[in-house]
Amino acid sequence: MDKNMGQVDRIIRAVIGIVVMVFGVMYHSWLGAIGLIPLITAGIGFCPLYKIIGFKSCNNC
Repeated sequence: MDKNMGQVDRIIRAVIGIVVMVFGVMYHSWLGAIGLIPLITAGIGFCPLYKIIGFKSCNNC
């Protein structure tokens, strides 16, 4: 897996993932588990959807 996400993209995804998870905990909903998806992709720096459409958000990868 080659990295295809830039630093700003990774930060935004991590923040969104954390916010979704917090709302899931606050409202006692399992839907907060969906927040793991952007959090994991931010952690590894790879987005499968970007790979499919041939997009990279980083300049030097």
